[in-house]
Amino acid sequence: MKELITSSPLFGIAITILTYYLGIKINQKTKKAIFNPLLIAELLIIAILIVFKIPFSAYNNGGAIINLFLGPVTAMLAYSIYRMRKLVKEHMLSIIAGTVAGSLASIVSIILLSRLFGLDESLSASLVPKSVTAPIAIAISTSLGGIRSLTVTALLLTGVAGNILAPFMIRLFRVRNRIAQGVAIGTASHVVGTSKALEMGEDIGAISSIALSFSGIITAIISMLVL
Repeated sequence: MKELITSSPLFGIAITILTYYLGIKINQKTKKAIFNPLLIAELLIIAILIVFKIPFSAYNNGGAIINLFLGPVTAMLAYSIYRMRKLVKEHMLSIIAGTVAGSLASIVSIILLSRLFGLDESLSASLVPKSVTAPIAIAISTSLGGIRSLTVTALLLTGVAGNILAPFMIRLFRVRNRIAQGVAIGTASHVVGTSKALEMGEDIGAISSIALSFSGIITAIISMLVL
């Protein structure tokens, strides 16, 4: 049994699907944003690996296969952009300006906090792309000499936080403009946050989708110039 777990990708695939399914059921039952399916799945997988002393490499045999779907799923967001292309075209300048401002604020805040807490350059480089979609973030982190695993962790935490807190933050700061809502979510919390934006409305989801795309490009350019 142990040999099957450590050598077969089926274990990683099965545990990922089952824990996420359980997360969805818990979220539907409680109807609380804090019970995010992705967050629940992450915590359950970590708990299982720790309790049963299963090495991460054994889980990742299957987890890496599921990770291959990240690119195609991200590309699927283009459909919502296409459906709302007229709205996107009308507000393109605002979207670009908001994305540039958000990306710059994210990068500068990470650099300043890293210096404040005395983090070395590799840690800073790992955290800089925390708000962009995973394939771009990993490429940026690698090119800057960052730590891949730390970047992935920061991505997950940022995305889940955006997914959970986006509606609350919008109400707190009274952001009533739906274009601004989409730009903020897409720029700050990439694909995971955008999934919440799509729940809030197709227009917000479309704006968030294009914002996360621009954010990746802008972050790559700014980070190369600053770091």
